[in-house]
Amino acid sequence: MTPLTEQQLRASLVNATRSERQRMIVPDLASMTAADWDRLDYLGWRDRKQPLAAYVVMTLDDAPDAEPVGILLRATERTGPRRAAMCAWCEDVVETRDVQLYVARRGGAAGRKGDTIGTLICGDFRCSRNVRRRPTLAEAGRDDDGLREAIVERRVAGLRQRSRAFLDEVRRTA
Repeated sequence: MTPLTEQQLRASLVNATRSERQRMIVPDLASMTAADWDRLDYLGWRDRKQPLAAYVVMTLDDAPDAEPVGILLRATERTGPRRAAMCAWCEDVVETRDVQLYVARRGGAAGRKGDTIGTLICGDFRCSRNVRRRPTLAEAGRDDDGLREAIVERRVAGLRQRSRAFLDEVRRTA
């Protein structure tokens, strides 16, 4: 992922009002290295001052000059014990305890009418790290580094496809 600025993050939100963009608490971008950005398929974070607000920003095109597109998400309040669930984006079978339901208001007129869409996502937005995790022997079927690399490549491609499809669905106004 290409490094982004605070201005790009604020401008990217397709389902947020002007006041929501202004209230957004941006993560510490200065502490992120080029290597950090290279390992991200999307940038996701929780708002420190609004515990249920979260943001996801990604580029829909792999071109270096592609414009970022972002969405404002609302986490559901947790009640009762945590249950294991699979993230709909990374589909990781190991990290299943911190998966949470996030809901996004659709963009445009549909969102202004209250139309929303939800999905299960890793609560701390670790999907990029999860898909790059070394596959276990059970997942790979045999001890073959080439096979494991192919599995990681498939996981990364799947994460990108599923997260982008959700973002496209949020942007869809009809």
